[in-house]
Parts: sequence; C-alpha cells; structure tokens
Amino acid sequence: MRTNAADPLTGPDRRLANAVAAQLDGCAPLGVAFSGGVDSSVLLALAARALGTERVLGVLGVSPSLAGDERTAAHQVAAHIGVRVIEVQTHEGERPEYVSNGPDRCFHCRDELFTRISEEVVTRHGLAAVAYGENADDKRRSDRPGARAATAHRVLRPLADAGIDKAAVRRIAGALALPCADKPAAPCLASRVPHFDHVLPKKLRQIEAAETALRALGFRDLRVRHHGEIARLELPPDDLARAASAPLRDQVRLAVLAAGFRFVALDLAGLQSGAFTLPLVEVRSG
Repeated sequence: MRTNAADPLTGPDRRLANAVAAQLDGCAPLGVAFSGGVDSSVLLALAARALGTERVLGVLGVSPSLAGDERTAAHQVAAHIGVRVIEVQTHEGERPEYVSNGPDRCFHCRDELFTRISEEVVTRHGLAAVAYGENADDKRRSDRPGARAATAHRVLRPLADAGIDKAAVRRIAGALALPCADKPAAPCLASRVPHFDHVLPKKLRQIEAAETALRALGFRDLRVRHHGEIARLELPPDDLARAASAPLRDQVRLAVLAAGFRFVALDLAGLQSGAFTLPLVEVRSG
C-alpha cells in the first residue's frame, strides 16, 4: 500500500482502501473499466494508490449512449488522479438484444465493453487483470444484469468485495478530493428509454440534447425519459417547483422541444433510480 504521512484516508476508510489493495495484489498492470462516475473514479484512484499510477490503465467505452460532457469529465477526473485513459469504441448498438431493450439490456452493453477490453486492450497493454466499479449496494440490487457480464469475463469488483457501499464511495471520493466526489449518478443515455422500446441513436441524441440544455438552465441532477413525442422530466423534489414556475417553465419547455420532442411532462414523483428496470425485475422475482 502506497501511503504517506499526509494520507487523507483515515480510520475505516483507510481500512477499506487497504482491503481493496489486498485484492489487487499481483494484479498489475490493471485495467479499470472507467466511466468518470464516482464509483469507477474511486476504484481508479484506489488502484493507483495501491499499484502506482503507471501500473493502472483506465478504459473508457465510447458509443452513442455516452453523453459528450460525461466523456470530457471522465478524462478530467483521470488526469486529476494521474492515470492514463484510453478509449475503446463499443458497438452495443449493433447487437439486436441491446437494441430490443429488454430488462437485460445492461448485460449486453457490459458484455460488449468487456469483450472489447478482452480483445483489444488486455494483450496490447499486457494487463494482468481488469476491474470495474460495482459497489456493495449495487451488489445487493436485483436490477444490475451487467454484473453477470462481469462474472462471465472474470472482471474483478474490488469495491463490492471490500464491502464499500455508496456512502463509503462518496466519503473516500471527498477525502481524495476527486472532482466527481459530489457528482450525481449519471447512468447511460439508454437507461432513459422504456424497456421494449428500441434503443436508437436518434433517441439518444434527443435525450442528450435535452439534458444538456436543462443543465445549462441550472438543473444538475435530472433524467429525460423518452416516450416517443413526449419527454418526461424527472427532477429532485426541490427542483420540481422551480421547473414548473415562470419564467423558468417556458425556458424548460423550449429547451426540450428544441431537442426534437413535441410535448414536455414533469413527473411529480421526482427522480427515480431504476424507474424502468426495477418494476420488471420485481415482477419476475415475485
């Protein structure tokens, strides 16, 4: 474990970091499936801490489902950590199972990413192992089919196996002063399309354009759910009244219409994680 007298991690968080380091012993060079989100960023930082920045490689999957600002932010976080990142073009949009958008869509997306890493990155960069940022809370959720792909490809999940939950991820990110420490969750753009509606590049472009415009209006955490001509906006409770009140209401409406939607609906239930997948998974398991 590489630490110094000014180690920002103390107490339980240092023990969690040590648990991650113990799992990664002998795994260098290590590839980290990296998105720039707080989970994969903490994993990248802890891996660099344990193995050294020069022995860790971030791998960013790029496709129409990755928003442009997320791509830029990922490179900024990696630069802050001091780890090199390479981009891999993924082609999940060419997989019929992904396009058809069943509840297992994430499996096919992750399977595509891990396949590309296995075929294009591992040998070229001499990687001893690949890891991704599943945390302990994710491990307990029933709507994470992407975890099956990780198992199939023997991808490590050091955060989850060390017992690092989302609260610990946030604490560690803050202690390490990562730029994404308080960044809201940002699932891929395809997660905004209802299951069994096809995931198409045009829809993803509409969602990205609408969300980018809404962020420019000051909404930081949001989802634009794609229901054909209707955009259903999910916002945190504190933002609902602001979005529905003049003069911002008209700006919100025009911003979303400019992305190609005809109607704009504000969901009074607020922001909902797993809004499309969880109900289907719960029915199947009930």
